[in-house]
Amino acid sequence: MIYAVVDTNVFVSALWTKSDDAPTFLLLQALQKGIFTPLYNEQILAEYQEVLSRPKFHFRTEVVKSLIEYIRTYGILSERVSYLEAMPDETDRVFYEVTLSHEDAYLVTGNQRHFPQDPIVVTPAQMLEILRLHA
Repeated sequence: MIYAVVDTNVFVSALWTKSDDAPTFLLLQALQKGIFTPLYNEQILAEYQEVLSRPKFHFRTEVVKSLIEYIRTYGILSERVSYLEAMPDETDRVFYEVTLSHEDAYLVTGNQRHFPQDPIVVTPAQMLEILRLHA
């Protein structure tokens, strides 16, 4: 099984896109098909809820609720593993530290510059390739 923490910006892009072949949309489909297992903690779920519920996005409440419930039901509630180095964006520390909680997990983000230069930090397109290679 492949494990991943999905940064909020990936879900925003997946729900926002009109393209069925956008990497973010395909990654959301892979999640919903159980192709990888999401890792999360309550702080991450709270960020998903807050950001995806912003009026500027116009995402339907049922869609946001369903996504969060799916992650809560089929994902793994994980502890943070302390990372002592400085982060390029300290507000994203929780995503990186939860990723460190599980061996062989990935952090999927559209903002790689917010995280340490690390092979576990991948773009949605890179994650799709990882999933393809492990299929």
